Amino acid sequence: MAGRGAQEHPHGADRLCEAGDRVYSRAVRRGRVPRRDADPVPCLLELALLHPDPDDMDYLVPTAPQEVMTRLLRGMYEEVSESHRRVGSAVAAFERYAGLGSRVQQPQAAAEGTAIRVLEGLSRIQAAMDEATEACRTEVLTVQPGGIRREHELSEGLHRALALRGRGVRMRDLYTHVARHGQGLLNYLELMGDAVEARTLDEVIDRLILFDRTVAFVPANADRTMALELRHPALVEYLVTVFERLWRLAIPLTAPLPDTGIEGISHRERSIAALLAEGHQDAVIAERLGISVRTCRAHIARLSETLGAASRTQLGVRIAQAGLDGPPGTSGAVPLSVPGRESRIAR
Repeated sequence: MAGRGAQEHPHGADRLCEAGDRVYSRAVRRGRVPRRDADPVPCLLELALLHPDPDDMDYLVPTAPQEVMTRLLRGMYEEVSESHRRVGSAVAAFERYAGLGSRVQQPQAAAEGTAIRVLEGLSRIQAAMDEATEACRTEVLTVQPGGIRREHELSEGLHRALALRGRGVRMRDLYTHVARHGQGLLNYLELMGDAVEARTLDEVIDRLILFDRTVAFVPANADRTMALELRHPALVEYLVTVFERLWRLAIPLTAPLPDTGIEGISHRERSIAALLAEGHQDAVIAERLGISVRTCRAHIARLSETLGAASRTQLGVRIAQAGLDGPPGTSGAVPLSVPGRESRIAR
């Protein structure tokens, strides 16, 4: 807006208030107005629409409407020109930034897509998994922790598994040994036939799904309502290496678990013994083996009874003496006499 006080007044010369319009119109018609008439409308002086009459300071004379129009148009033109200049500067700046992005990021983006994407919400995770399934052509590798697989967990991904099987995609799944006791998993594997090969371990890493060794999905929070979609080649290759090493250590689901070498001690109890020797609490052991805390404590009680331990401290000593303080097959244990039973540990 033009005028000396345009910044201080709530309106400009192009949109006068009612009182200001009446006084200015009167001044234009009569040639001048008494100064007291303008007292209620100081905007006319602030906008230089009225100014003192040099022949009589008690009167105010109007600025010619043509002059006011010229002043208004000049101000508007300057505002428009300034806006154009700012728009041009912004466009030039962002074109330069866009050019930098295309030079630095485009080659990587073209080869890898988005390297790391955070997926929040189960629906978005499922949509991303469906998209990766649709694009998969050769192989899927999965790690499924948590013990016995519930029916709803198996059924929610069944449509993807069947679609993959239909395209001849090979699947390899890793579970904990506890999963062997779930009928739902056995039914699932029977349905999938030769398309899926499953193995088990005492412990596995957190959930992992790899498609064609190009995209991986891992949980991003404890309740699995967030996930990371990974497409960076180095990250994906690292996860593939972890999977392959676990796979070599795992036991085929169709093969029995190896004997512990100690009468009365199961494979699971041997795993619990090794974790107890490492100093883990019952809840941690249960989580790592995919069993409940109650089941874990029942196994510990049987382990104590078999080894003749009356306390946790004594149990720790007995575990070490029996050579159960390491993974199966790694200890050179000595014969151990258990009260009421002769037990020998395989070397």
